[in-house]
Amino acid sequence: MSVIKRALISVSDKTGVVEFARELEKLGVEIISTGGTSALLKEAGVNVIGISEVTGFPEILDGRVKTLHPNIHGGLLAVRTSEKHQQQLAEHHITPIDLVVVNLYPFKETISKPNVAFEDAIENIDIGGPTMLRSAAKNHAFVTVVVDAADYGRVIEEIKSGNIREETNRKLAAKVFRHTAAYDALISQYLSEQVDEEMPETYTVTYEKVQDLRYGENPHQEAAFYRAPLAPKGNIATAKQLHGKELSYNNINDGNAALGIVKEFSEPAVVAVKHTNPCGVGTGATIFEAFQKAYESDPVSIFGGIIAANRTIDKDTALALKEIFLEIIMAPDFTDEALEILQSKKNLRLLELGEVKAKDSVEWKMATVEGGMLIQSEDAKQVTEHDLEVVTDRKPTPEEVKQLLFAWKIVKHVKSNAIVLCKDHMTIGVGAGQMNRVGSARIAIEQAGDKAKGSVMASDAFFPMPDTLEEAVKAGVTAIIQPGGSIRDEDSIKVANEYGIAMVFTGVRHFKH
Repeated sequence: MSVIKRALISVSDKTGVVEFARELEKLGVEIISTGGTSALLKEAGVNVIGISEVTGFPEILDGRVKTLHPNIHGGLLAVRTSEKHQQQLAEHHITPIDLVVVNLYPFKETISKPNVAFEDAIENIDIGGPTMLRSAAKNHAFVTVVVDAADYGRVIEEIKSGNIREETNRKLAAKVFRHTAAYDALISQYLSEQVDEEMPETYTVTYEKVQDLRYGENPHQEAAFYRAPLAPKGNIATAKQLHGKELSYNNINDGNAALGIVKEFSEPAVVAVKHTNPCGVGTGATIFEAFQKAYESDPVSIFGGIIAANRTIDKDTALALKEIFLEIIMAPDFTDEALEILQSKKNLRLLELGEVKAKDSVEWKMATVEGGMLIQSEDAKQVTEHDLEVVTDRKPTPEEVKQLLFAWKIVKHVKSNAIVLCKDHMTIGVGAGQMNRVGSARIAIEQAGDKAKGSVMASDAFFPMPDTLEEAVKAGVTAIIQPGGSIRDEDSIKVANEYGIAMVFTGVRHFKH
């Protein structure tokens, strides 16, 4: 437990600090402060001791040096129960500091600005603040440290009760070290990016909690949702929920998968997802036409699914969507009429994304393994018509090329082994996550039924043997897109030539585990 007699307050975010300082003053706490915080408190009528009065040294170097002094850190780090420490404090005329209230220079806000100058970013790296926080948090057995204005009320209440509890000090200290760790992580990320250090010797990242979740993938698993501090607009982490129940772990995971696919398209597109795999994708002249195609792709699997669109949801589309049981509808926005229609469904989650467009930068993807973590750049490789290598006697028609490229955009988002059948700018069959490729092909073909005739097929990896090609022949597929690269490519090419199927190689594999 600690008794608060002297406090040091130095904050960049001054939310609630005047009211907090006034309460401290009423409780007889002596207040030391610096720079702008000191001026604000004095203007508000709070009695303040300037930092230079304590250090006996002026604030110098444009404020870079003001609290880095033994009179400050001696007062923070002294062990109150150590006779030696107390003798040294007395010898050097240092008064203990019992409460530190500090938040840091706005580094995140600074680097969030468009075209921020490197010099401005560097100037907003706080030195004295983290040092005081760390000193106070290390000595939390005797010093209370506050980094979050949300804790002001609790601290005042405990001071009024006579002292700050040991448990409170420990919790506040833990929060401080989380805060400084996140602050340093953001700085290290920024500087590493400046020098193109993509895979450094240590990998430190930070995320901010958005919300606790009721449970994870299953009810017995705990879960929470965190957002990257500089997350751009147009994703599920920054989406605005307009209606419906709170998002679940699976909602967020599936929603992210749906967005990844819809961002592949510049034309109006709608994607339906179940368990992170697309069950329907369609593009059209309007978002209503795109939805109709996505729905017709698989009207059974879409039940209980998640919809992502890259255009405004209008009245006609909303009326059609209302007729289906869906978990989430995500779109750049909704017309007033569409919103009114969809909000009549109590539990339907509606997410407004803002602009939905292809990302202009590649993110790093992380996956935990027992005892470690894997990182890789995301699969952002694009393939155009000019990248295609025709390997069969018959070349694909211009229309087949369009459908092949459409299918290729989708297959990379399907769990491996992945096979996708497409026709008329919509999926008609999706085979996902099977242990062998021909198994995925059979699932996709069965789902497509008679629609498979005249369709195109995309495979996320090469055919190790011609059995998948043979299934495509029986189904009536006319053109195939695949990476190529198997030592037995010629076997598949031979079958394709025998039945007049056009086949192209991309030279790009799209495994997704």
